[in-house]
Amino acid sequence: GGDHLSSFSATTAQQDPHHIEARPSLIAKARSADLIFCTGAELEVGWLPLLLRQSGNSRIQADQQGYFMAADQVEKIEVPVTIDRSMGDIHASGNPHIHLDPYRLLIIAEAFTQRLLALDPAHQQYYLESFEQFKQDWQRALEKWQRMASPLKGKKVVIQHSNLNYMLDWLDLQVVSNIEPKPGIPPSSRHLASLLTTLKNDKPDLIVVAAYQHDKGARWLAGRLDVPVVKLPYTVGGDDSVNSLSLLFERSIQLLLEGLNHGG
Repeated sequence: GGDHLSSFSATTAQQDPHHIEARPSLIAKARSADLIFCTGAELEVGWLPLLLRQSGNSRIQADQQGYFMAADQVEKIEVPVTIDRSMGDIHASGNPHIHLDPYRLLIIAEAFTQRLLALDPAHQQYYLESFEQFKQDWQRALEKWQRMASPLKGKKVVIQHSNLNYMLDWLDLQVVSNIEPKPGIPPSSRHLASLLTTLKNDKPDLIVVAAYQHDKGARWLAGRLDVPVVKLPYTVGGDDSVNSLSLLFERSIQLLLEGLNHGG
C-alpha cells in the first residue's frame, strides 16, 4: 500500500502467535483501524474476538470489508476430520501457518489487493500496479528459491509443532516425527526417550524449530542423535537478517542447507 497505508503489528517475531493478548494498547489501535488483517483459521481465536468486541469499531467486524482473514483465501493442509480435546491444540479449519508457502502467499496478495480496491477505490491504479510488480518479482524469486533448495528434496526432518509444515511441504522435505506428543503439548522426558529409540533406527537429517520456540527438547534429542538443529525465522524479524518476505524464504533455505551440510 506504500504511502496510502499505515500499519501496526499486534505481534512480534519472537512471540508464539497462538498466545497473544488483547492488550489495552492494541485495543486502542483497533478502535481507529479501517482494516484488520489476520492469519485466520483459529490462529487468533484466543484474543481476536475480545479485540473486536472491545474496539467497538464496526469497520473491522467479521461481516465487513475491513475484516480480512488470509487463511480464508487459500486451501489449507491438515484439516481434521474429527476433533476432541484429547487431540491437543487442533485447529478445526486446518493448519493456519499458511504464510510459509510462497505460492499461497501470492494468492493471498491478490485477494488482499482486491480488498484494498474495495476499501480505497481512489488509489485503485496504485494498488493494481503495485501488485503486478510484486507478482513479477515474486515469480522470479520462486524460480531462484526452487534452484537453491533442490538439495533438500526428500531429506528427513523432525519438527516441533506443525508451524513449519507449509514450507516443508513446498520444499519436499519429509517429516518423520514430531517433538510434541500432541499439538501444543510440550514433550515429556518419556516422550523424548521414546522418540530417541525410534529415530536411532531411522535417523533424520535435521531437526527444525521456529525462532520463537523453546528448543531444549530439540537440542537434547539432536545431541543424542548427532544431527543438527535448524532454527528457522518463521516470520519477518525472526532472524536479524530477515526484514522482508523475500528474505524470510531465502534465509530459511540457506539455514536448512547449512544444517544439511553440517550434518553431512
